[in-house]
Amino acid sequence: MSVIAVAAAGMIDEEAIAEAESSLGSVFGMKTRRLPPFPEPSYAYDAARNQYSSTLVLRDALGRKPQDVVKLLVVVDADVFIPMLSFVYGQAQLDGPVAVLSLTRLRQEFYGLPENRPLFLFRIRKETLHEIGHCFGLTHCRDPLCTMCLSTSIQQLDRKQAEFCDGCAILARDAVRAMGDSG
Repeated sequence: MSVIAVAAAGMIDEEAIAEAESSLGSVFGMKTRRLPPFPEPSYAYDAARNQYSSTLVLRDALGRKPQDVVKLLVVVDADVFIPMLSFVYGQAQLDGPVAVLSLTRLRQEFYGLPENRPLFLFRIRKETLHEIGHCFGLTHCRDPLCTMCLSTSIQQLDRKQAEFCDGCAILARDAVRAMGDSG
């Protein structure tokens, strides 16, 4: 049976990692497994940016992915970037086996606002589905309510729903089905 795994990179809030894991199981209908924590991503720190390279976290995760895991989400509590953007909420290999999700900018406290735990967990669900959606071959959707819509601000992320639009849901279902046929 195909497995989607979730791993924390360093110390991650238990409720946050549980939200990511349960989101994957319920939406993709696949078995999920939590892996033992990976090391803190200190190897990915860029002092000039005071951020962490999500590309380096992806590369490290790829080397740690167990053979029986078809998709792996690595959850970090670090502000991450790719060279062409000032930050990202996460990054994934399109049609690949690994994705990374950053919790840092999903928290209201990052923006100087009071903690809002339900909103934080809802954002985790949206971005978990978004990044693993990329791993299943889904690209950015034009529907602003679809979880696959590109989010370059917290306002855009909050506008989205925590589900795929009809078109993306069909593509995701077909990708999962195809994986079962080939595995």
